Amino acid sequence: MSLDQPQISGEAPPKEMSFLEHLEELRWHILRSLLAIAIIGVVVFLAKDFVFNTVIFGPKKPTFITYRVICGISEILCFTPPEFTIITRELGEQFITHLKTSFWIGLIVAFPYIFWEIWRFVSPGLYTSERNVTRGVVLICSGLFGIGVLFGYFIISPFAVSFLSGYDVGATSAPTLASYVNYMTMFTIPTGLIFQLPMVAFFLAKLGIVSPDMMKQYRKHAFVVILLAAAIVTPPDVITQLLIAFPLYFLFEISIVIAKRVYKEV
Repeated sequence: MSLDQPQISGEAPPKEMSFLEHLEELRWHILRSLLAIAIIGVVVFLAKDFVFNTVIFGPKKPTFITYRVICGISEILCFTPPEFTIITRELGEQFITHLKTSFWIGLIVAFPYIFWEIWRFVSPGLYTSERNVTRGVVLICSGLFGIGVLFGYFIISPFAVSFLSGYDVGATSAPTLASYVNYMTMFTIPTGLIFQLPMVAFFLAKLGIVSPDMMKQYRKHAFVVILLAAAIVTPPDVITQLLIAFPLYFLFEISIVIAKRVYKEV
């Protein structure tokens, strides 16, 4: 059967590839993904002043949009981070951190393309009905990842930066550049991945691994796990942990609704 012939619903793709051919195909998908990260990373690297002064150091400035919005809503809730200096302790720290920052931002921006490459590698092995069910998965997962990253950047990072920089035990707060960038990375990328929870629930329900009744039964356990996950990806700050825990629990409830709809369709 040629590849141009239409496939019967539920029929597996006609072309079968050997193990080495699969490895070769995977290699090219990985190389194209790395190339996308590298291209975006180079652009980010060249835009050094904007990336650091506006994006990376934004949450440490009182003029950051989150502080201005909250202060505009209520004077009681208004807060701004204390003034602190970011230093470097090693000779090549600024250059190495600049490279790492360019890579991580390149990864974030290129995520839709990377996920599309992953999907291109996986989808030929699916049945026609399975591909129809998962239509739009790249757009949905990319959107959830983007929302998670933005949530981490505009919500988690301002509260975390203000709390950590203002915490006083009698020492002067002067974090290193590497430490600051590592925290900003921790506030954004893991949050974007955690926001994939509804899609994970969709696929698990589709495979019959979880059911909406099971998810409802373990709702209290899930809330504890979510609190633990929030504690891992955020600093030791109760407010910041709750800021990520409540949206995650909301996503869990959405996942139950999604699993229920999937079970009705199966």
